[in-house]
Amino acid sequence: MRIVFCISTLAIGGAEKQALLIAEQMRRRGHVVLILVLFSSSSIELETKLPTMRLNQQRSLAGFVRAWRIARSFLDAFGADIIHSHTYPANLFARLLRLSGSSGAVLHTFHNVLEGGLARRWLYRATSRAMTASTAVSEAVLTRMIQDRIARTERIDVIPNGIVMEAFHANSRRRAEVRRELGVEGRFVWIAVGRVARAKDYPTLLEAFCIVREQDQNCRLWIVGGVAQDRHEQENLQLAKTLDSVEGAHWLGAQTDVMSLLNAADGFVLSSAWEGAPLVIAEAMAMKLPVVATDVGGVAEILGGCGEVVSAGSAAALADGMLRVMQSSREAILQRTDAGRVRVERYFVMEQIATQWEAYYGGLVEAQKEFKG
Repeated sequence: MRIVFCISTLAIGGAEKQALLIAEQMRRRGHVVLILVLFSSSSIELETKLPTMRLNQQRSLAGFVRAWRIARSFLDAFGADIIHSHTYPANLFARLLRLSGSSGAVLHTFHNVLEGGLARRWLYRATSRAMTASTAVSEAVLTRMIQDRIARTERIDVIPNGIVMEAFHANSRRRAEVRRELGVEGRFVWIAVGRVARAKDYPTLLEAFCIVREQDQNCRLWIVGGVAQDRHEQENLQLAKTLDSVEGAHWLGAQTDVMSLLNAADGFVLSSAWEGAPLVIAEAMAMKLPVVATDVGGVAEILGGCGEVVSAGSAAALADGMLRVMQSSREAILQRTDAGRVRVERYFVMEQIATQWEAYYGGLVEAQKEFKG
């Protein structure tokens, strides 16, 4: 099969990372793969050796038309069987390519329970006939897409995110080095990973951390992630400036080696106001970190009882969950974190997820052939 993965950017984020992981698996299985990136590069990006076409689209109507023409001409020659898009701009771009006569099935993956406001939902509905099929990263996302009439029941399925388990192993020497470099030896370190954006609700996390610090001055908090370049970018930049304002909290910005930081931390915390199925929770579970997370999107689906799930938007609830972990015995923590890794190995290994994707792609291609026949 000839598969184009259409994404907005190569910025470090869950949707972008998942798209590249799927693409790499398809390439290994002998399929012809191309990464189509809409917007220009950012300072820190995910690395890939896969064939990549950058459209460098300007965020204007003229910029869109130019990018669309380039992509349309190239894809006509490439002859894609599948265009698999991720994130709203890429989803809409892929639909418009197909409406203009581009061949190949158009498949979307919805990564979040919130795909935008009324305007975005209207555009999704107006272009729905260009979408061949869609998937959601969790049952929660699927339910929301149907409720918002962005997808129809018969044209959406759930395929969860996956991780490459071989990369997730504790390294005691590297852990000691990172903790020494960041000056947290002998401290209990919480880590939160995600771009500085409204969805992550970092103000609630900082408030919760202050409550925790009242009980234990010895703990620390690392926040890892760049500033989201969305329509709230200025607000995000202002928030980023405050993330170091609480004693014991440190904003580390975007990092390419999140693995080493997870390995060096003692607990993972997610304070999101909304999510789809955050890949980093499975990564934290694979690293055998105790997890405290808000009950949003598919978070509980991933954890499966192997972590603390608390109400979103409540600093008190989040702090209680963090304190429960810190006050638990080592045996109790190990029992839960061991179960967490087993759960990831059972349900979220990329090799298994890729097999689902390959079968799904094959079904779409066959359906397209029958339709044309």
